[in-house]
Amino acid sequence: MTLYNPEIDKAIARIKELNAKTICIQLPDGMKPYAKDIEQKITAETGAKVLIWLGSNFGACDIPLGLNRMGVDLLISWGHNPFHKKVEGW
Repeated sequence: MTLYNPEIDKAIARIKELNAKTICIQLPDGMKPYAKDIEQKITAETGAKVLIWLGSNFGACDIPLGLNRMGVDLLISWGHNPFHKKVEGW
């Protein structure tokens, strides 16, 4: 992943901190080719089940619907700008 710095170690630390068992990763189109690599590293480091969101990712307002019904403990959405807001219920 030479073009991007996805800060996977930060994601792994957060997964461990929350003891998340099922997570969903949401990537912009340019990073989707790296989804499997990201999933494999996260799974190897945490043992969490990783779902890869293949739908759109147009920013913080484009949160996938229905993740709570699928038992997702944590959504990790990569984008171009930092977004630090705790979403209640997640």
